[in-house]
Amino acid sequence: MQKLFSLMLALTLLLSACNKSSTPEKCTYTAPTAVASAAEIANLKAWLDANSLTYTQHSSGIFYQILNPGSGTTPVVCSNVTVKYIGRLTTSSTPFDQNTTGVAFSLGQLITGWQIGIPLVQKGGSIILYIPPSLGYGASGAGSTIPPNSNLVFSIDLMDVQ
Repeated sequence: MQKLFSLMLALTLLLSACNKSSTPEKCTYTAPTAVASAAEIANLKAWLDANSLTYTQHSSGIFYQILNPGSGTTPVVCSNVTVKYIGRLTTSSTPFDQNTTGVAFSLGQLITGWQIGIPLVQKGGSIILYIPPSLGYGASGAGSTIPPNSNLVFSIDLMDVQ
């Protein structure tokens, strides 16, 4: 399932790259302003508290723990980021996706929770993001590995920012 999810993600990025011209374009992404519902925030907070996890709450409704703030460039939504990550559901300790060698993404093409959370650290930083459903994959979920309305947990190392 992890390979299928990674393949779907890579295909999406590849297809979106094919639509771009060879000349540099101005970034059209805007910083996210989405906010999770009070019910989603309460549900995720209850899980965090029940598991005695340390966290900070962002105004958007994501929760996070900065393990290492980093000391390099701070990404913005138009940045290209290279990350190592492990993603899992709050209902399982088994990862649904991971990359332990480093993979590059345009931050503006990723789920809203990543767009909000990754800029909380700088290059070289590490963060754990706890993402409510509406800032993740929402009511649709993602394939058979992420059910609809899932809370997500991502451990992310920000390796590079461009």
